[in-house]
Amino acid sequence: MSMATLTIDELKSQAKRLRDAMAGSGTPVSHGAALELVAKSHGVRDWNTLSALAARSDNAEAAPAAVGAHVSGEYLGQRFTGCVLAFSRLSQSGYYTITLHFDEPVDVVTFDSFSAFRQRVNATIDGKGVSPRQTSNGRPHLVLDL
Repeated sequence: MSMATLTIDELKSQAKRLRDAMAGSGTPVSHGAALELVAKSHGVRDWNTLSALAARSDNAEAAPAAVGAHVSGEYLGQRFTGCVLAFSRLSQSGYYTITLHFDEPVDVVTFDSFSAFRQRVNATIDGKGVSPRQTSNGRPHLVLDL
């Protein structure tokens, strides 16, 4: 079962089973420590990251990214890979602010006569990882591969 199909409740249940198994073998751990171990077992840095990436059992839209996640996509028409440095929901809207640090700087100028490289960018995206802002040719500024 992939992480995207696991719900928060299923992940918490994994942590409870882990905690019970470890206590049974004479190595008790707190519930919080068990949650952190479950997150590591799924290859993410901590419980907050895992819970942000997990499917929601209440049918709410899952966030398209999380702090620390390695993502890829297109920024101003250029392919990139990078790390999410900051991520937060904008109030009660369906939009998020995201700060990305690209693995390699991206040339955001399409002219041959000069270049302008960006390695850290801030953007607004929707729940599908697409920026509502567009370039003059109608393409979104940022599109995450989800």
